[in-house]
Amino acid sequence: MYPPGFPEALGAFMKSLKVTNIGEIRNELNKYKRGKKFDIHQFNQVARLAWLGRVVMQPLDPQDAETRAFLIFIQEPDELAAHFLNTDQELTGAMHIVDGEQAEALIQVLRGGVEERAKLYEDLSRSDFYFRYFYRPEPEEGPAETPRGGGEG
Repeated sequence: MYPPGFPEALGAFMKSLKVTNIGEIRNELNKYKRGKKFDIHQFNQVARLAWLGRVVMQPLDPQDAETRAFLIFIQEPDELAAHFLNTDQELTGAMHIVDGEQAEALIQVLRGGVEERAKLYEDLSRSDFYFRYFYRPEPEEGPAETPRGGGEG
């Protein structure tokens, strides 16, 4: 049900919360409710992985209308994509709490990637590779030619 690495990342994330008094708990909760913004470089990397469907997202607190931040898990890209994308290792295989504005943009990227990949698969399912590579139509015969010099006469 969960992507590989998700349970471990969630456990590590929860263990990283260090608070000792109620004031610190409130401050930490408020910080998490806002989420964190990725810098431009990080956002572009995460958006590329979202386009590929390698990001799992959910609202941080769906029951709190004021909380717009999202909890996201970023999966490692497959080997072919990793070869071209050059993603920072600290982004993948980890949980992140993302600012609501960036999360909404990532949702749009994720949706667009799903739609574009679905169209690609749809086109692929209609491709007829056999005819593309092996079918050679017979040359059409042109109109019957009359012999030279053999006209009426």
